[in-house]
Amino acid sequence: MAQRSAVSMPSMDNQLNELRALAAKAENRRTETGIPRVAMVKGKIPEHMLAAVYDPMINVILQGSKSMSVGDRTLRYDPATYFVMSIDLPAVGSVHPSESGEPYLAVSLTLDPTVLTTLFADLPKPASNVENTLGFSVAPVTTDLMDAWVRMLRLMGDPDAIAALAPVYEREIIFRVLQGPHGWMLREIAAPDTAMARINMAIQWIRRDFAQPIGVERLAQRASMSVSAFHRHFKAVTSLSPLQYQKRVRLLQARTLMVAHAKSVMAAAFEVGYESATQFSRDYSRVFGLPPAQDAGRILGETSATRR
Repeated sequence: MAQRSAVSMPSMDNQLNELRALAAKAENRRTETGIPRVAMVKGKIPEHMLAAVYDPMINVILQGSKSMSVGDRTLRYDPATYFVMSIDLPAVGSVHPSESGEPYLAVSLTLDPTVLTTLFADLPKPASNVENTLGFSVAPVTTDLMDAWVRMLRLMGDPDAIAALAPVYEREIIFRVLQGPHGWMLREIAAPDTAMARINMAIQWIRRDFAQPIGVERLAQRASMSVSAFHRHFKAVTSLSPLQYQKRVRLLQARTLMVAHAKSVMAAAFEVGYESATQFSRDYSRVFGLPPAQDAGRILGETSATRR
């Protein structure tokens, strides 16, 4: 009986090169691909655009590098690594070209809870042996994961196939991540009664009502946790306390109000829930390095210079 020859998987270098070519038309901001939830970005990204509340995502670095700081933790990822963020997190990032000067290049898949839940329903339930709790981390890509990404981005050249094939490739990308070291993150966030899922619910409450004073005791009660357990789990997942999380969300929103909507410092401060403009300026300077008016002026100046 003749032995079947194995189909060799393309090398990691070949996969990376094809992905770089497919994503070459990306701009230095989130660039839509025409594929649901899939985006790409290329080049130098203004610092203020990288300071945001990030949606849950899988982000693959194709060229250059990126660092991401959440609370007191900073992670760096390079080509052929991917970043998993399982919850909404206020973060500050920076991107860098490669050592030989090629621009930063990355692709991302925003996670859809419905897709996760449907996929998990079709998979055997693994034994629960979660030791970590952090809601974001970095891992090296595999050839299987890269292969799924190549097929996904090829759909940009075959738009008629997107509706039929993109959901299949999306499930495969998530499945490959589930097989990796951070798959537990996605399982924990989709399960109905895990500590991470409860913290995620609390995060949604904070984000929705960020301008209102939050009662940690009330949040803990709604999450069905003691106050001490709630604090501990929240900090473990986000690297921030609940009050720090709310503060970061407020400051990021205030920055957007001043830069994109021409709000005054005082108007922005009060709109995001601060009662004292002095306290707002103090907190803002601590996070962004400049007083709010100076920071907004710097961003607007840089934006004007870029448009010339």
